[in-house]
This record gives sequence, C-alpha cells and structure tokens, in this order.
Amino acid sequence: MKIHLKALGCRLNEAELEQWSQSFRAAGHAVVAAAPDADVVVLNTCAVTQEASAKSRRLLNRLYRENPAAKLIVSGCYATLQATEVANTLGVDLVVPNTEKDQLPHKVMETFALPVMPEIATEPGENSLFVRGRHRAFIKIQDGCRYRCTFCIVTVARGEERSRTEVSIIEEINQLTSQGVQEVVLTGVHVGGYGSDLVDSSLYSLVQRILTETDIPRIRFASVEPWDLPEDFFALFSNPRLMPHMHLPIQSGADSVLRRMARRCKTTEFAQLVAQARTAIPEFNVTTDIIVGFPGETEEEWRATVEFVERIGFGYVHIFTYSARAGTKAAGLANPITEAIKKQRSQELHQIVERSQQAWLQRQVGKAVSVLWERSREQDGRLIYTGYTPNYCKVITRPDDTRQLENQITTVRLSLNSQEEGVLLGV
Repeated sequence: MKIHLKALGCRLNEAELEQWSQSFRAAGHAVVAAAPDADVVVLNTCAVTQEASAKSRRLLNRLYRENPAAKLIVSGCYATLQATEVANTLGVDLVVPNTEKDQLPHKVMETFALPVMPEIATEPGENSLFVRGRHRAFIKIQDGCRYRCTFCIVTVARGEERSRTEVSIIEEINQLTSQGVQEVVLTGVHVGGYGSDLVDSSLYSLVQRILTETDIPRIRFASVEPWDLPEDFFALFSNPRLMPHMHLPIQSGADSVLRRMARRCKTTEFAQLVAQARTAIPEFNVTTDIIVGFPGETEEEWRATVEFVERIGFGYVHIFTYSARAGTKAAGLANPITEAIKKQRSQELHQIVERSQQAWLQRQVGKAVSVLWERSREQDGRLIYTGYTPNYCKVITRPDDTRQLENQITTVRLSLNSQEEGVLLGV
C-alpha cells in the first residue's frame, strides 16, 4: 500500500511523521510524496493557535478533495481537541488521539487490514526521511508537559510528560547517521523536562550520551522552555558538534504579564541564562517567541517588553498576536486588548526585531564558518545552494564550479547578501 504523510505545526509533528514513516516502511508499505498517489493519507494536525486549527481544517478538506478514494486518518492536537468534529468531517475514516499516536501505524494497519510484507522483505536500512531529504532529521525525545501556561492549548492536547529512553533515541540517531543524515534536532513539547519521568535521566545526561555514543556531525534543539536547564548546561556546547543556537521562548518582557501567563521564568532569570550562553560560547544565537496583546497588557507592560527585546538583542523573534483559545485559562481573563492595539504593537515589534536581526547578521560578516548545504535551485544557469551556519544563520552560495554541495558541510566566509533580506552570502 502507498502511504502519504502530512504535518502542520511544530517540529514534534514532523518528528512523529518520520517515526510513522519508518514503521510503515518496515511493514512493507511505500511512503509517497503526493496525496493523489496514495491509498492511505495521514494528517498530523496542529492547534497551537486559532489560525493553526483553521489551517488544519482547510488542509483536511483539501486532502480529501485531492484523493477521495484514499483512507483518511487524522491525528495531532486539533484532532484530539475536536475529535467529534473531525470524525464527522467528510472523508475522515479514523481519528487517532495524541495519547495513541505512537501506535498510529499499527492502528491503521489493523483497522483497515492493510496487507503486510515480512520485515525481511523490505530494503535494509531504508531511510525514514520520506520527503525532506537526508540532511536533517527531527528526533522526538519526549511528549507532553507538566506545566499549564494559561495561553497554551497544546499541554491539554498532549497530556502529561512521557520521555523516550536514552537507548532508543541513540539507536535512532545512529540509524539515521548510517543513512547519511548530517544533523538531528531534538524536539518535544517540554524538551527541558526530558527524563522527569525516568530514573537517573535528564536532558543533560541524554546529550552527554549522544555526544559519546553517536557520530552525528550536528546536534540541535527545537524550542526549549527557559527553565529546568542546570547551571552547567552550556558547558556541553564546548563540544563543536552541539550547535550554538537555542530557541528559548520568553513570551513577554514584563514580569507581571509572565505571571498572568503562569510562566516559570522571570525576565532577570532569562537575561542571566542568555548571558551564560554567550559567555560560554561566543556568537551563541538566542531566538525567542513574543506574544503581543495578552489580556490586560498595559502600555507600561508593553514598553517593558519592547525595552527587553532591544536589550537582549535576539537573532530572531517569532511574533504572535494573542488570540483566545477555548479551553485555556487566559481565554477568561479580563481586559482583552483591542485588535487595533494588537496590530499597532505587532508592527512596532516587527520593526525592532528587523533591526535586531540585521545587527546580528552584520556581526557575522567576515567570519569563516561551516555550513550544511540543504537545498539547491537554479538561477541564471547556475546552481544556488541554501544552508545554515552552526548558530543558525541562513546562508546562500553560488559556486563557480559544478560541485554538488547538497548534504555537504563546507567552510565559507560570510558577507552581506543584497538580494535576499535576512540571508547571508557564503563565498
């Protein structure tokens, strides 16, 4: 049978698709890149914002229109939170909630009695990277979160924390390395809380073992909440295989707003964390999330956020305009912010972030750095490659020769790129 896998939203959803792909392939099924070519279509949905839920609905309907004859299976946060609605959607054959998604391939094969080939009949070491290519893989190290930030619906959809064993993670990384993967990204709902449900395990010990027991050239983190990291955590980055970039979502630069959000980090603690990282590793890149227009956000609180973002000097900021999510505590908070004020504040912050990003990129100019080249496109008869530096600056290069750089790590010297904003040029 031919299986098409599709995901919306976070890196965790992407990592789950790769795990499902491996399971389906091991059972003798083929994973195909296009929905119209599939016998079974699996959608991993997102519900982090109202717009994400709407995108999930639209994609669900589009996949059915593209291939109404295929079995349509839906999982993920939107499918978990709106299970009845999704189950009643035209064309949906099976809804798999987040609590059961680790068994999704088995449930699909069992429910629809898909024919299965013996595992020995499948190609040995077949790559689980079904569409992305062989350069980077997302590794799901845990799921769920023990905390309840007032704006977050994901913790409701994902449930309590559940960590994979260190052994299983290392085995997966070693398998991917043997297939030519150059970089892994450790992902989860609460990555910093990895190991909280295991004996003698933590994110620190996991990373130590990965560095010792694997040969993967590059290791990154997906979003990591800025708490639960031990004081000596950044000492790990003395190993050059651990890439000097972390996405640490702060959400607001005002402690009073952070309290209403039930965040477990104050701005002073966050600033100290960033200082630790930048002291331990020069040019360590810190990126973050900011929610604009959280209920009750005063002008004074907003100015504190603006000042905080300017003072920290983030390499990039994901800016989210607050929207109420049914089922969260924040949806019932008093003094909602008008859409006009949200828009004005968002525009102001975008301008500040653009200046901060440009200043960050300017500091990279002239440095000789290694880049993992990921994709290529043709322009004016020449191939142009795109990749990322260790500290996650996007770079393009236009080699003069006909070298094939995709999935290669080479050293280039950085300069400003006049043709594409926010991207450096490697020569």
